[in-house]
Amino acid sequence: MGGLGCGRAKLNVIADNLTVHKHKMVREWIESKSRMTLHFTPAYSLWLNQIEIWFNILTKDVLRGGVWKSKKQFTDQLMEYVKTYNAGRAKSFQWTYSGKPLII
Repeated sequence: MGGLGCGRAKLNVIADNLTVHKHKMVREWIESKSRMTLHFTPAYSLWLNQIEIWFNILTKDVLRGGVWKSKKQFTDQLMEYVKTYNAGRAKSFQWTYSGKPLII
């Protein structure tokens, strides 16, 4: 994407609590990158699965194989996709758990 490297931009990476993400070699590598910060989600944050599913959809629909000639073109396409997705495909998640223990 050519011109997307914004000089001294910071990169914030969100990772789950998988042990490999906290391995000494990974921590040392991250610490050597002054513009990169690794953030960990709370343990057992199942809501993250919904986000991962959405990013998978975005990747298949827009990102994989995409070529953009400018940051603006990339941003415009992403924002149009989000607008279209929200208008036609997004559905509210309906919780069905009643709070009662599961009896088998």
